[in-house]
Amino acid sequence: MRFDTSQQMKLGQQMKLAPRMIQSMEILQLPTLALEERIEQELESNVTLEAVEPVQEEQDGPDGGGGAQEDRPEGARELDVDADDGASDFERLASMEGSYSEAFENEYSAAGLNKSETFESRIASSRQSSGERDAKMDAMANTAARGASFSEQLLEQWGLADLDDRTREAGELLISFIDDDGYLRTDLEKIADRAPAGEDRPSAERLEEVLKVLQSNLEPIGVGARDTRECLLLQLGSLKDELDRGSFETTRLLISEHLDDLVRNRLPRIAQKTDLSIEQIKDAMVHMQRLNVAPGRALRDETPPPIIPDAVIEYDEDEDRYFAYLNDGRLPHLRINDSYAKMAKEQGVAKETKEFVRRNLTNAQWLIEAIAQRNNTLMRVINVVIAAQRDFFDFGPQALKPLPMTQVADQLGVHVATVSRAVSGKYVETPRGVVALRRFFSGGTQTDSGEDMSWDAIRAALQEIVDAEDKSAPLSDEALAEALKERGVDIARRTVAKYRAQLDIPSARMRRQY
Repeated sequence: MRFDTSQQMKLGQQMKLAPRMIQSMEILQLPTLALEERIEQELESNVTLEAVEPVQEEQDGPDGGGGAQEDRPEGARELDVDADDGASDFERLASMEGSYSEAFENEYSAAGLNKSETFESRIASSRQSSGERDAKMDAMANTAARGASFSEQLLEQWGLADLDDRTREAGELLISFIDDDGYLRTDLEKIADRAPAGEDRPSAERLEEVLKVLQSNLEPIGVGARDTRECLLLQLGSLKDELDRGSFETTRLLISEHLDDLVRNRLPRIAQKTDLSIEQIKDAMVHMQRLNVAPGRALRDETPPPIIPDAVIEYDEDEDRYFAYLNDGRLPHLRINDSYAKMAKEQGVAKETKEFVRRNLTNAQWLIEAIAQRNNTLMRVINVVIAAQRDFFDFGPQALKPLPMTQVADQLGVHVATVSRAVSGKYVETPRGVVALRRFFSGGTQTDSGEDMSWDAIRAALQEIVDAEDKSAPLSDEALAEALKERGVDIARRTVAKYRAQLDIPSARMRRQY
């Protein structure tokens, strides 16, 4: 085997994204809430960047005058004292410092300063001493405490029960196997095998006894059930005093012996097997609506995150047009601090300090320009959407037209990836409600009349047909396809089934009402 070394020349092209371009793409993709958080982080870390406080002109002063004044921060007040009073105050302060020197010796006093501290640390300490709010501390103060987990809540309830130690330990073992829906799906034999070895190791029979105690002590009722039937029966037992005997027995019979037929909406088959009327079965189903098939979810906080529209679209009746504006009232206005801008040009400033200031000035300027570019791109995209989807705002989702992103990108003279980033995670408030901006971009087809119709519009038409159908004889997928064809939309039955699943519309047999 022989190894040789040689030199070769190769001509090629590479595209490398500059940090400024990367930051611009990141800012473009951020929705309003994320952008607000990003700005707060930059204000905390970049000393050359500052938020512009609103300045309002006072129309009428206390004496009726109209002098202009800047808004003072909340809690500030104007002191009106003469020079003699001020001097006496400083004398008393000096006297207090002499008497209580230990109390005044802290990290903010002159004695507590470190000669070797960096310029960055001085800036941070000056912010604190000047009374500026700490964004991190504000965020921590406004952040809700982490709630107890599902298992922790169950263990806390179990700890309040009056039980002996062996039962308590066995119950804690069972709780560790309960899933987030509240079910104990693991076989008791396997749980017993996984228990720690020792004299107190519970058997499967012992776990069966403890499980009954567990089910009667945990809330919500139904937690600890091993299947859906047992879960519903446990909850039904708590309603025994609220229901009359006949309704209770009928409901218990349906759950314990005919739950599968109920799930498949086979009410006539149940009536044939039980000699119950359809009305009795439907009455029992009304009582079953009070039961929860996943009781464990009641202990989980599943609050959806808030949606803040990035822009607002309104209608101008005088000009008969829709117009848009950014919903950026939550975002602070940014500017470069003049003091640090001058410091970067001064000759007497240390080299390290000047480099630090210049680096932060560059980052601040990039951020301000990136936000301005984001807002400009977002507004341009929204204006194109308004022009292309005018029928949606006038008539609703069924009038939505196909609008590929490539078409918008060509119209604006930008890359299609820029349009995709601009609409990613963004919402707009419209006369038709708050709508995801990406919803306006979709493919579609042509109707028999030659009109373009988006897939979302077809799904909206399908939902309207299902809502208007006779529930005693619901339409099959084939019949739904025929109903759409009458509206000029010719799609296959399997496409109807796919759209029906996307809209969470059950099959015809499940939609039938007796």
